[in-house]
Amino acid sequence: MSREKVIKTTGGKKNPGRIEAYLNLWKRHPGSAFVASLVWLAALLTMGVLIFLVSFIVIKGVRHLTPDLFALSYNTDNVSLLPALINTLIITAFSLLVAVPLGIFAAIFLVEYANKGSKMVNLIRITAETLQGIPSIIYGLFGLLFFCTTIHWGLSLLSGSMTLVIMILPLIIRTTEEALLGVPDTYREASFGLGAGKLRTIFRVVLPSAIPGILSGVVLATGRIVGETAALLYTAGSVAKVPDSLMGSGRSLAVHMYVLSTEGLYMDQAYATAVVLLVFVLVLNGVSALIARRISKASTGN
Repeated sequence: MSREKVIKTTGGKKNPGRIEAYLNLWKRHPGSAFVASLVWLAALLTMGVLIFLVSFIVIKGVRHLTPDLFALSYNTDNVSLLPALINTLIITAFSLLVAVPLGIFAAIFLVEYANKGSKMVNLIRITAETLQGIPSIIYGLFGLLFFCTTIHWGLSLLSGSMTLVIMILPLIIRTTEEALLGVPDTYREASFGLGAGKLRTIFRVVLPSAIPGILSGVVLATGRIVGETAALLYTAGSVAKVPDSLMGSGRSLAVHMYVLSTEGLYMDQAYATAVVLLVFVLVLNGVSALIARRISKASTGN
């Protein structure tokens, strides 16, 4: 659009204000302006709900954060959340240790090696998308029947972790696949032109470029692990202690908060646990974003 047309459209002003531009949009394209209004309304509503939830949790829980909540052992006097926090770290670390390599390698196979448009690739993608929509309690029942009963692992951190691996694996596969597809083919062609093999191109060129997208999937998977309750109740149990091994039973932070709230006797401590859980997720997201930024800078040489 030429400069004269812009000036004519905006009423003779070179830099119209936002309100004036919005009113002009209503006059010229009322349908587009209505859709834009709905988008802004949805964004403001989402932001408002987020601010309300975070503010509610912080106001209700911060004042109940006491040193007794971080005692080494749990009892009815301190209702310590430290054992649950340690169990959450163990479950999260083990689940990611198993699921992330499997998910990344599966995505590499689908993008770099499998024939594009093949029936097997389409079947795997449909299966992954379907698994993402299954309720977590179904995974919990499966983990109870398979890991706890059939394999005789019982209620343990290992049973809970492996159940969560099945839950987050489709998410990691799909996000990693999208990240790999987002890497331009010119990167691969340039690497092949310099004499690099396919495997070297994948690990030295493609994967570093896709790291931010991969880590975003890992962050989402971590959030699902940390906030999971139903699946862990059926597989890891709700014992308020740190087990001696992965074969022992223990509760996570989310399960700890659920148990306290259902008992109805320690609601203040439940709100305090929610604050710790919120901070835990924010710290994990921040660390993941920092790692992604540094890897991205290192890969680009900036």
